[in-house]
Formats: sequence, C-alpha cells, structure tokens
Amino acid sequence: MIFGWISNMAVRSQQLATALLFILSVVLSFPLGEKKTDAPTCGYESCHATKPGMLNVHLVPHTHDDVGWLKTVDQYFYGDRNDIQHAGVQYILDSVVDQLLKNPDRRFIYVETAFFYRWWKSQSSSMQQTVKQLVNEGRLEFVNGGWCMSDEAATHYSAVIDQMTIGLRFLNETFGACGRPRVAWHIDPFGHAREHASMFAQMGFDGFFFGRLDYQDRARRMRDKEQELLWRASDSLTPPMADLFTGILPNGYSPPEGFCWDQLCSDPPIRDDPDLEDYNVDDVVGRFLVIANSQSTVYKTNHIIMTMGSDFQYENANLWYKNLDKLIHYVNARQANGSKVNVLYSTPSCYLQELHRANLTWPLKTDDFFPYADDAHDFWTGYFTSRPALKRYERISNSNLQTCNQLEVLGGLTSRKGPFGEGDSQTMKKAMAVAQHHDAVSGTEKQHVANDYARKLANGWQHCQVLVSNSLAALSGLSAERIYCDNLNVSVCHLTESSKKFSVNVYNPLARPVTWPVRLPVNGTAYSVSDASGKAVDCQVVHVSQATHEVRRQRGFAVNELVFQVQAPPLGYTTYTVALIQDGPPPAPAQQRAPTVIQNKFLQVTFDPETGLISSLNNLETKQSIKLTQNFYWYNASDGNNVESRQPSGAYIFRPNSSTPVIISQTAKTEIIKTSVVQEVRQWFAPWVSQVVRLYADSRALELEWTVGPVPIDDSVGKEVITRLDTSIKTAEYFYTDSNGREVLQRKKDFRPTWNLKQSEPIAGNYYPINSRAYIKDDVDQLTVVTDRSQGGGSIQNGSLEIMLHRRLLHDDFRGVGEPLNEISGIFPDGLVVRGRLLLTLDPPQTAADTHRPLAEGMVLQPLLTFTDGDLKPNTQLEFSGLLAALPPAVHLLTLSQWDEDSVLLRLEHQYQSSESKVSSQPVTVNLQKLFSTLEVLGVAELNLSANQWKDEVKRFDWTPEKGEKPLLKTFEDPSTWEVTLRPMEIRTFLLKVNLR
Repeated sequence: MIFGWISNMAVRSQQLATALLFILSVVLSFPLGEKKTDAPTCGYESCHATKPGMLNVHLVPHTHDDVGWLKTVDQYFYGDRNDIQHAGVQYILDSVVDQLLKNPDRRFIYVETAFFYRWWKSQSSSMQQTVKQLVNEGRLEFVNGGWCMSDEAATHYSAVIDQMTIGLRFLNETFGACGRPRVAWHIDPFGHAREHASMFAQMGFDGFFFGRLDYQDRARRMRDKEQELLWRASDSLTPPMADLFTGILPNGYSPPEGFCWDQLCSDPPIRDDPDLEDYNVDDVVGRFLVIANSQSTVYKTNHIIMTMGSDFQYENANLWYKNLDKLIHYVNARQANGSKVNVLYSTPSCYLQELHRANLTWPLKTDDFFPYADDAHDFWTGYFTSRPALKRYERISNSNLQTCNQLEVLGGLTSRKGPFGEGDSQTMKKAMAVAQHHDAVSGTEKQHVANDYARKLANGWQHCQVLVSNSLAALSGLSAERIYCDNLNVSVCHLTESSKKFSVNVYNPLARPVTWPVRLPVNGTAYSVSDASGKAVDCQVVHVSQATHEVRRQRGFAVNELVFQVQAPPLGYTTYTVALIQDGPPPAPAQQRAPTVIQNKFLQVTFDPETGLISSLNNLETKQSIKLTQNFYWYNASDGNNVESRQPSGAYIFRPNSSTPVIISQTAKTEIIKTSVVQEVRQWFAPWVSQVVRLYADSRALELEWTVGPVPIDDSVGKEVITRLDTSIKTAEYFYTDSNGREVLQRKKDFRPTWNLKQSEPIAGNYYPINSRAYIKDDVDQLTVVTDRSQGGGSIQNGSLEIMLHRRLLHDDFRGVGEPLNEISGIFPDGLVVRGRLLLTLDPPQTAADTHRPLAEGMVLQPLLTFTDGDLKPNTQLEFSGLLAALPPAVHLLTLSQWDEDSVLLRLEHQYQSSESKVSSQPVTVNLQKLFSTLEVLGVAELNLSANQWKDEVKRFDWTPEKGEKPLLKTFEDPSTWEVTLRPMEIRTFLLKVNLR
C-alpha cells in the first residue's frame, strides 16, 4: 500500500518487516482518508448511464463562489452587504443539500473549500452524516478542491501548491476517497499558465476544464474541433508526468442563453400545464435541441457539457432543480419520436470519463494560454501588475509563512506553546491560501476587499510571530522579547533607531548558505557589528534618501542607514551584535557630481555623465559588455472615448491610447555613494519617480530599487508606469518569461504558437505575466531581470524589455469590479506609493541559469530578521542550522511543515530545467536520513504533489496525442529507500515520521 516506508530499527525477518509495514501504513493512512469496507459508489462509478448512438448532453449544476471580489470572503459567506451584490454562500450550500435529497438523480459540484470548510463546521452531526452520504453516492462531488480557485498569472507555484494542499487535505480527512476531486476546474481565471497544468497533473488530476481563452484562439479551435486537447505542460518532465487532458467549456461557465433558472436570472421557467395559455414545453425543448446540436458541431465526440449555474447561484436551488428535472424529462421524451439527444445530470468527471472511453487521439499543446483577450481591443494584461503593493505583500507573506512552517518543525512542541504564548501557523496558511484567489493577488477586487486580504495576511503573521519567537527561544536559549520590523523597506524600525546596542537574528529559510545585505535605520554615525563568532564585520553608515523620508510619512525618524552583509547557514540562523560607537551629525552628503562608474569584482556599471542614466553593463568575470539604458515611462490609459473602441483601461484590461509611452524625464538628477560595502547611484526623475542603482560588494546582480507614486492625475489622465531596459542584445523579437516562478517559456512579438494572430493591440497584446524573472538574449549575451513580485511586461522593440510597475486609473473597465483602480489610503491620501526591486544579471546564455535560478529563489524566500535589545545573555546559542549539510545547488527545499504530532511534510525540488545548465541540469540524489540536524527520520512514505494520495496509488487516465505515440509512464528507481533522486524540474513529496533528536 505504501511506497518505501522503512523503519530505522534492524529488521531480522521478512515477517517482521511485513508486520511493521502494515502497522505503520495504518498510522500513515489516516491523514489521507481510510477506505471503508462498504465501498461507496462515488467518483466514476456513480455516473449516470449514457446512450451510445445519441448526443449525450451532460448538465453540470454548479455555483462559482469567489473567495472575495466585490465583497470580502466573510461578507460573501454570510450574505452580508447585499447592497453591493446579492450573494450568500451559506444559503447556497443549505439549499443545495436540501434539494439533492429530494431526487437521487440530481448532481452538484462544489469547488471552493474555504467556504465549504466554514459551512461544514457549523453543521450538526446528523447533517454532516447526511452530506457524507451524498458524497459517498456521488451526488455531491468536489472538483478542484483547493482552498480557492487560484489565479494563474500572479501566483507563485509554491503558494499554489500550499493552498491546494490545505483544501484537499480537509476533503480527504472529512470524506475519505470520495472527497478526492478527479478534475481540476478553473472556470474563471483570466488566462491559463502552463505551470498550473503541470502541477495539476502531478497532483493526480485526470483532466482540467476552464472557461476563458482568447477569442481568436476559441474561434480557431471551434472551427477545427480542438476545444479538447492534451496539454504537455513541461519541457523537462518525462511525458506523461505533466500531461493533462484539457477541456474548454462552451459558454465560459454560464448556462446556454435562455436556460438560466436561478433567482438572479430572468429566463422564463418551464410551464408544462397544457391547459394554460402560456404552455412552453415545445418551445423550450425545441430551443434546447437547436443549442445542443449546434454545440456538438464544435466538439469531437457524441458527448457535450453544459454548465448550469454561475456566480453565487443556487441560493434557492429549488428553482434550478425543478426546471432541470423538467428539461431532462421533456427532452428525453422526444426520443420516442426519433430524437437522438439524451440529457442527463452529470459532473465534469463523468463527462471526462466518456471522453476517455471514446479512445480518440487529441491535439497536443505545449505553450500556455496567455495573454487572454475577449475582443480586439480588450486584452486582460493589466491585472498582471494591478495593486502592486498587495502583490508584494503577498510574496513577503509567503516567505514569512515558509519560515513559520520550518521553525514550527525545528523548534518542536515549544514553538506552538512557549514563553511568548500559543503559536499558530494555521491562521497564516489560510490567509495565504485565500490570497491566491483569482480576484485577490490578481488585484481585480474592490478596494475594501483588497484591504481585507491584507488585513488577513497581517493577522496571520501576528499569529506566526508568536510561533517564531517561541521556536527561536527554544533553539537559542534566549527568551528575551523579539522585535519584528516589518517596515524596513522604508527605513522604519523603532528599536534600531533608538537603541545603543542590539542583536540581529537572521533566519535563512533556504537549504543553502546565503549572503544577504542588511540595511537598518539608525541615528548614529558609527557602529560596530560583530558576527556569531565575535569577528568584526565591515559596516557603513549612509544617509537615508529623500525618497524614503517622503514615503514613510512620519512613521520613522532615522536619518541614516547602517549597511552590512550577513552570512546565514542553511535552514538556520545566525546572530549579529550591533553597538553604537558615535552619535552626532549625519555622514557627509553624497557626492552630487554626475556618476560615471560603480563596480565590484563581478560587475561594472557605467553612467552617461550628461543624462545620469545607465549607459552600459559589464560582466568582469566573463568579459561581457552590453549597451544598456534604463528609464521610466507611462502609457496614457484609454478612457473609453476612443472612436475605434469604447474599452478603457481598468483593473483587468490594459488599453493604452497610444503605442508610444511618455518619457518621464530624459535625465536624472543624481548623487553617488561609494563605500566598502555598497556603491549606489541615487536617481530622481520626477517628484513621484526615483531610483537607487545599487551594487553590493559580493553581488553578481545589479539592484534597481524603484519608488513610484503618487502617480499624478491632475491632468485627468490615468497612467500605467513602466521601466524599460534598452540594450544592444540582438533579440530577433524573442524574449522569455517564467510560468508561476518555475519553467521559462519563449515568447515572440505579435505571435501565438497555435493560431495565426491578428494583432490589434501592439502593446497590450504583447504583454505577458512575469512572476519571478524575464530575460532577453542572443547567442552571446543574456540579460535576466529577477522581480520581487508578479508584474506584466514585454519586449516591444528588439533588444528591449519593459516591465509595468504601477497603475493608477480613472475609469472602470466594465468587467464587473465596478470601480476605477485608484488606490488611496490614510497613509497615502494622494495616491499609492510603491517601492520594489529588480535584480539584473549579465551572463552567457549557456550559464545564465546558474545565476538567475538561485537569485530568484533567494528573492522569493528571504531571510527573516528579528531583533533583541541590549546585551545577549551568556550561553546563548548564536548560530544554528537545521541541516547536517547544505543541499546541492540544484535542490530546493520547497516545503518543511508539521503534518501531525510525529510526522512532517517534506517537498524537495530540482529547480533547473533539463537543458538550461550543463552543471545543474543533472539528476541529484539526496539522503533523507542525513538531512536534518534536529530530526531523527524513522520512516518515509512518498505522496503526490498535493499530499492527498500515496504516490504508488496514483492512477490517472492515459491519453493519446494526435501526433506521436501514447507516452508510457516511466518509473525511476531510487538508489535506496533513504536516497531519493531528483531529475530536472521534479518535485517529490514525502511524509516523514520523525523524532526530535
């Protein structure tokens, strides 16, 4: 039953080994749901019979319940604020369960576990038993099963895996095997990422259905009957590991026109009393048959699917089911007169099963479904950048959550209940899971909802801080209060600003040592810094920039920053001690002359003395040099009064009214700072745009720290602000972007791999999501840009790469949110100010991944700094690593999280693609028993990616592409039970039984 579970004790006989395996399998099976002896009829076995030789119409009753959008997640659940939108999820579930019980033929699917979990907790035990019966009989079926239906452009793969794991674990523990979804269901996200398909395949899904794709793509696929396809979602994983059957739904996710019977709809009900004047059965059946037969002409089999529901529908489920019962009855009655249409209640998995039984070949797709446009001038590429501050906060929160999860494991029981109180990681996990929703991190929600997402993340971090403090106290022996400075990006930390002596604990969540620059707000002019061994560390004091003074708005009073570099051990912490040496006036102001060069031993950056702009970038190791100019621009956002199209820019849509951006300034006012730790050029382009070009002593990357806002709107023009890098690289219209932070896809201007594009928006139609990196290259040079959040960007001109940083708009884009994207708050009443970082590297293309892979990994999972005031007590353990040795460079420790009292969830990832590095794109073997310094690993069992199935029990439908042979799943043997081998882009998930050493 269980793959590779082995005990550490000596096994003296085969019988003892077998008995041990059985005992431990029972222990480990519990989290994944136990199989009952009276096998329920759920899943594929619960599907209604279909009729061969007929057109079978699968009616799928469903509701699409956004986990926040126009209302907050709480308001949606309770049905509050119906003045904004009439929607109450608790009433939907109440009503659906009641109606399912009235007819065993009826079916319903549910998706958003965040809502279902909340509803389930409030039910009586008898109602819970009733619902379990419905699930066991396949009448209520869960699809997708994550905490939310995640966005696919702005989400990072690690956070998507986490939110899916939370939702699917709840379903497993509550309903067992019948609660496990067979189908991924992303009916509303605004474009679809290849990495999502890869993850869904590795989570064991048999298929994937979605509703939105580009209008030109849909037209071509309808014509060629290619709305159902096989998506090969990885260039590195051996097929069919990342192959996923994908179906495009016929009406987005709405019912056919004229057949919506919800209380929110106005279509007439079926009036089936022949004695009444308005009897309409013949009309309804006739219209339905026309629609069904028409739909069948654009799909490949004699089975079609219809989604019978939409946003927050089924609050009065009786309306839907009463009419659906009649529709099925009267349409099928026509079969007696020769009709060849058969209608049935169904689910996506039942429909998928029929497609699989058809045993056909399917078109193969290897790219993604970005960008998405629903009309010629309506490209949904603005949301790649919308709400940039929320996008950054979500990314920081993900890093904090991984640190919280790791320290919960490393600190043991004390982390959850210790000197600082009861710690809790679950609140943060759920807040992060909700933030992955396709109207959350996407930036497409109303302002009050965006505020609620941020509040939930902040509340989750407060709970995690207790856990982190407890864990660090247990590991270090120091129980002094720990201070968290969450506003260091604007030079605010009250402890460092006022204290004469303090210590800095640097926790590194990566499984390799890191060197990291630390910048602390201070008011002294000279400090001493010593590391954990007492050795003096080079440190420098520089004055706080004018931009920082303006952006922090009286929240801090530091005039200087203390800058030094720290080195932290893998999966552990180190401690630095800081002491004030000299108070007094701030250091001498930076040189005001025009800069010419900053450099370290790896990079050299030159500036044009006339303009103050970067003019070239040189890699001193590889002797590469490129021309490089970087500046800031803004696109004039369409206000909808364009003669050609009435479509304005908004939260979703990017619609500039000109293909030529407006340059903010041809020149930059500059000052230069050169110290032994850092060299930087501070640039001012306008009162609302500034930047620091920064090069640390030991860094192979050039940092661009940009500050944008408040974006001026006194000219009544919405603005979409970009930075553009213009180079001498010969790109031939190609550029490259990552998919959800993992594999990189090739892009080409004005081109789509699967259809002949008629380009109608030369800027917006060439924008793609950039989750963690983008690059341009030729045969000699590759310029890679690593981002600190999800953003949109493109290569509009050869040798150029532009990234959108900020958006401030004055009009709604008519996609439902109902308000302009114009972010103001108490802190920023004049408009949002955003600060972020881009890291630039220049390398030969053959070795560039060896630089940008760890760089992006470090940008996502950053060290956590905590502070204690005064002297450290004697015998404090100043340094600690949770690993016996650092992992190999190609291996990333993706997940280390407490699963239950004596087991932890571990994910190890090969973070290189198969052909991007001669050194790192090779298989790597890791010994799980020799991994942790504080954990004794007693046993191991391998799971699927989402940790809801044992790996050796995963059985997926196999599909045959139109071209090429059906791929057969290859299994690779590990060297031993404890030694696991990772191949390029492979993620392996394990449940470890552990003891604290």
